[in-house]
Amino acid sequence: MSDNDKDKKKLHSNLNNNFEKNNEETEGVSTILGDPKKAILKLSGPMIVAMLMTSLYNLIDGIWVAGLGQDALAAIGFITPIFMVVMGFSNGLGAGATSVISRFIGANKKKEADNAALHIMLLTIIFTVIIMVTVGLFLKPILQILGAGSTLEFGLEYGYIIFGGLIFLIFTSSSYGIFRAEGNVKKVTYAMTLGAILNIILDPIFIYTLNMGIAGAGIATVISMAVVSFIILYWFRGDTYINLILKDFKYSSDIMKKILVVGLPAGSEFLIMAILAGSLNIILVAVSGADAVAVYSVGWRVILIAIIPVISISISAVAIVGASFGAKKYENLNIIQNHSIKLGTIISIITAVATFILAPYIAGIFTYSPETAGLNGLITEFLRVMSLFYIFVPIGSIAASIFQGVGRGFDSFILTTIRELVLAVVFAYILAIPLGFGQQGVWWGIVIGNIFGSLIAFAWSKLYIQKLISIKNKNIRTNN
Repeated sequence: MSDNDKDKKKLHSNLNNNFEKNNEETEGVSTILGDPKKAILKLSGPMIVAMLMTSLYNLIDGIWVAGLGQDALAAIGFITPIFMVVMGFSNGLGAGATSVISRFIGANKKKEADNAALHIMLLTIIFTVIIMVTVGLFLKPILQILGAGSTLEFGLEYGYIIFGGLIFLIFTSSSYGIFRAEGNVKKVTYAMTLGAILNIILDPIFIYTLNMGIAGAGIATVISMAVVSFIILYWFRGDTYINLILKDFKYSSDIMKKILVVGLPAGSEFLIMAILAGSLNIILVAVSGADAVAVYSVGWRVILIAIIPVISISISAVAIVGASFGAKKYENLNIIQNHSIKLGTIISIITAVATFILAPYIAGIFTYSPETAGLNGLITEFLRVMSLFYIFVPIGSIAASIFQGVGRGFDSFILTTIRELVLAVVFAYILAIPLGFGQQGVWWGIVIGNIFGSLIAFAWSKLYIQKLISIKNKNIRTNN
């Protein structure tokens, strides 16, 4: 074969590869711009698998740490509110990426979508530097304020390692937002699953085999996220619909504003949830001591796993809402919301029944050691009360997704503040202390606050969607 023939064959092969690659790239975009019901199912499925794997790791991590005793378990409970704030803003960047990029895609503005992704990377670097310096300086006093007490040293040992590897955690969250915006949930699933599996493998090695204790749990997490980050960087070299080409970066205050308008409120929502966790910890310490914090810390891990399908549906809905909004298909927003709530509620009811029945056995997973055996009954009680919490989560969570998708992050933030902080803490405090129900009052306060807050969120979002449709119809009549 001549050199000329070889060159022709190579060119033909490259064209075929590019054709196949373009088909793969446009599949996600066509999904988020197509039938909303099919899009929800297609995007939610892989996300559920990915988040289940991640939460499975969190569950197993808690089981391994439980073997170190109640102090180590409680220490992670005190670190959790701080970690939630940091990861909240990281996920906020991801939400901003999903919302802005999907709207550009819906409006058929590819170059703006690429440029928005580069702005996300810039914000990732800035945010990492700010948080690492802040947490490094103030971690100890924050833990003291939260009432860590005898668990302080455990908390510092674990916290400094986790927060020292923030760049990997924040980068992955931002990247997942970009992938979701283009409907590329497969890569999100691959990355999150790999990270979880690596964590599961490395945890016992670092915690027990290398005898590093609670520090080993932190090291395992950082290493796992580092590996995933390098894989994502490889994908961004040309295996995604969105292109990250530095020479094409053009700073835009408008794009930055659009990202932050969604990202900051979305990140602040996790801050609100962190304040909720911290506030509940303070109430629990006042009425029942550190054991109640350990119960809440362990039990909440189970709750987070139980609501994963709903959260996955909500996260997937942001991209679909954004694309429909960008394409000015406002009628789709009602379809997206109604179908997502219906699907989420069916799953939540099934999960609630399963949790109520299996609560003693789930509690037994975390109380296998002599040091934690006394918590079995308390964890069982917590899980059974909180099974009612699941049922109203879809209503509030999907409403937040609607506002994030259309770029109204502040509305989502207000709704989360009402639902997660104001109502939950007020009801928890009243039931636990003035009415004297103790830690059981805290559990019921969370449930009641969520019910009222979710109903408010639903009504608010429905009014907004109806307003969009009315304005669109009015414009159509005016133009005709």
